[in-house]
Amino acid sequence: MQTLLAGVQYVLDLGPTVILPLAIFLIAVAFRVKLAEAFAAAITIGIGFVGINLVISVLTGNIGPAAQAMVKRFDLHLTIIDTGWPSAAAASFASPVAAILLPILLGVNVLLLMVKATKTLDIDIWNYWHFISAGATGYLITGNWWFSIGCAILFQVITLYIADKTAPMVQRFYGLQGISLPTGSTVAFAIIGIPAGWLIAKIPGLKKVTADPETIQKRFGIFGEPMIMGLLLGIVIGFLAGYDIGNVFKLGISMGAVMLLMPRMVKILMEGLIPISTAARDYLRDRFKGRDIYLGLDAALAIGHPANIATGLILVPITLLLAVFLPGNRVLPFGDLATIPFYVAFIVASRKGNIIHSVLAGAVVIMAALLMATNFGTVHTEMMQGIYEFPAGATEVSSLDMGGNLLNWLILKLSEGYHSIFQ
Repeated sequence: MQTLLAGVQYVLDLGPTVILPLAIFLIAVAFRVKLAEAFAAAITIGIGFVGINLVISVLTGNIGPAAQAMVKRFDLHLTIIDTGWPSAAAASFASPVAAILLPILLGVNVLLLMVKATKTLDIDIWNYWHFISAGATGYLITGNWWFSIGCAILFQVITLYIADKTAPMVQRFYGLQGISLPTGSTVAFAIIGIPAGWLIAKIPGLKKVTADPETIQKRFGIFGEPMIMGLLLGIVIGFLAGYDIGNVFKLGISMGAVMLLMPRMVKILMEGLIPISTAARDYLRDRFKGRDIYLGLDAALAIGHPANIATGLILVPITLLLAVFLPGNRVLPFGDLATIPFYVAFIVASRKGNIIHSVLAGAVVIMAALLMATNFGTVHTEMMQGIYEFPAGATEVSSLDMGGNLLNWLILKLSEGYHSIFQ
């Protein structure tokens, strides 16, 4: 088991920029794509993901310090530190059940596809960590292997179901034909966020407000351009962080770069993905007559939309404000602030890019996530002991991605209930 775990961990440590192209290449070959075309497409996809990760690193590297500066400036005292999704993923993959869960989850997806229980073939192996985190949570609380495996499969089945249901919306709004987005965090935040957005759009006075990027650009000219929107949002965040004028402008430029470059990086990735996706759909449709088959990929494909990035950036200071004033919250948002565009991807699409509706719905989701992450703090901290070096002075940690994830929180409650009844 230790050897298997070490082998799986080695592959996973290579990260999505290696895992995804490798998976795409193997799948392309299985779908009878010529070797040269499959190789070229896989390399293009890998390069696209490198570009996306570089842009995300610009976002993370700038938003993180700005958030920390805001915390110091406004003297925020919250006892649980949000260490972000990387620490949660590391803890999940380090769990004793991780090695056995990966092949089981792949097998379950194929089985569900064969019996027509899902339309999604989830090849985003890296993001299986969300499912594994549910298994790790169940195992930590109960110590029962079979129960933990059931927890991971339950999370996966719900995620695939929601990915199927949202795929037409994703394809229509983001232009990702033949693609679904079974990313655990994106799906979980949509469960609350999509209904919240629908209700917000019914409020008199908000119902007729149109604030998608195209309308904003028409009304405000150059100030509605995505890169200028990023510049202005970065400047506002910089002032809130208490930066001097030079660093305020530097942050603005960086956020403008994120708004401009992210869609272009996604376009590169799609250049490699489209021929593989087309070949896969044709092959699967021949084998599964009359069925739509979706390739399940990372929600990173969606975050390049200007409305998505704008919503995420606006929610950064709002999230910190909510953390301070929300009764019952003890989580200090930090590590996952730059990941907010992932959380709101389905919300933005459901609101057809309306930034005002999306921000308000996103705020509702963030409030729920903060309370769930607070409740998850003790278990989250125990899971990460010895895996992650805690920030200086931190005795308890959590994350919005795992601890504030509705599906994982429900798994936590289910595990606690099982433990109280049977042990």
